[in-house]
Amino acid sequence: MLRATAYLPAGHGKTPFDQVVLEHDERRLRRKLLRLRHGDEVLVDFLQTITLDHRSVLQLDDGRFVEVIAADEQLYEVRGRDTAHLVRLAWHIGNRHTSAQLDADRILIKRDHVLRTMLEGLGATIAAVSEPFYAEHGAYHAHAEPGHALLNR
Repeated sequence: MLRATAYLPAGHGKTPFDQVVLEHDERRLRRKLLRLRHGDEVLVDFLQTITLDHRSVLQLDDGRFVEVIAADEQLYEVRGRDTAHLVRLAWHIGNRHTSAQLDADRILIKRDHVLRTMLEGLGATIAAVSEPFYAEHGAYHAHAEPGHALLNR
């Protein structure tokens, strides 16, 4: 079985021999068996939990590289009337401990009819979209990562 021995961020310049396509929740891992597009399996077993970024690579024990691709996911695109309204919508989403991708003019969340009803009741415009999801991680994940909230006091 192939094993991942290192992780290189996007912009690595390495040529992959295969790809692994993962949803947002699947890209946060420490130990996991991954199935590549062409059927091979790779065991990831790192010392700490990491988040695999889109277009990053896993280096295998045989020297080859596997590219990580962020999968398209079924999401809701949430838009407000203006910035202040979007901030209020973000607060309500966060208050429900829902994973969210926060962009300047929209919020993306996984499709959930209860949240959709709530947000529409708050005046949000909701559209069903399918695209990669890059949700924010909570302030208390992976304390050793650079830029972590608890390290920047």
